[in-house]
Amino acid sequence: MTYTPPSLDEIKDSFTFFDSWEERYQFIIDLGRELPELHSDEKIDSNLIRGCQSQVWMIHSYNEETGGLQLELDSDAHIVKGLISIVLSAYSQKTPEEVLKFDIEDLFSDLDLLRHLSSTRGNGLRSMVARIQSIAEKIVAGG
Repeated sequence: MTYTPPSLDEIKDSFTFFDSWEERYQFIIDLGRELPELHSDEKIDSNLIRGCQSQVWMIHSYNEETGGLQLELDSDAHIVKGLISIVLSAYSQKTPEEVLKFDIEDLFSDLDLLRHLSSTRGNGLRSMVARIQSIAEKIVAGG
């Protein structure tokens, strides 16, 4: 089964629909419930993203035919799984060039997300993004 994250427009529309951050947090958690889990043999140290408060694992592949970057992430925390869904909405199946051009900080600002996360959660979110961007840079550089 292939996971298709919600579109950024769907996420933005949902965020504006909710009146409170409590409702937005619940929406983020609900997004995370839809995220498929990685297999236990993929939850290894080399797939762990450093800098996250919770454990976050990522595997990736690059489809040379379509040029798309395939990302799979998982976490042991419900809210983080929801944040992963938002990141995947921005980056999933994009080319490495599109990943590097996309202004994820602008998205976080539009959602007013970082202001409502603890600093350690925000740092973890940025660590996920940095890892994805690093992978995209290596592919663009031919490595």
